[in-house]
Amino acid sequence: LGFVIGIWAKGFDQLQSVPMLIVTPLTFLGGAFYSIDMLPAAWRTVTLFNPVVYLVSGFRWSFYGQADVDVGLSLGMTLVFLLLCLGAVAWIFRTGYRLKQ
Repeated sequence: LGFVIGIWAKGFDQLQSVPMLIVTPLTFLGGAFYSIDMLPAAWRTVTLFNPVVYLVSGFRWSFYGQADVDVGLSLGMTLVFLLLCLGAVAWIFRTGYRLKQ
């Protein structure tokens, strides 16, 4: 994801806006400091659309043997996100988006 953001950004300000405005809130809302099992059912459903939840749950399982989300689902969603990012990078290289300037 960092490579895609780096290609998209026209300057340092845009480069820092995505981590500051998107990645940091997703991390705080992704169950890094609490278990998502403590949330009401509606918010738990909303939280499952956050890709950071699956990363945090995978790390929690690897360290403590407990996870909020099934380990297989965490691994699968992480691989899906990885494939989406690799697809974006492949598209950037294929089309030369902002690389041929």
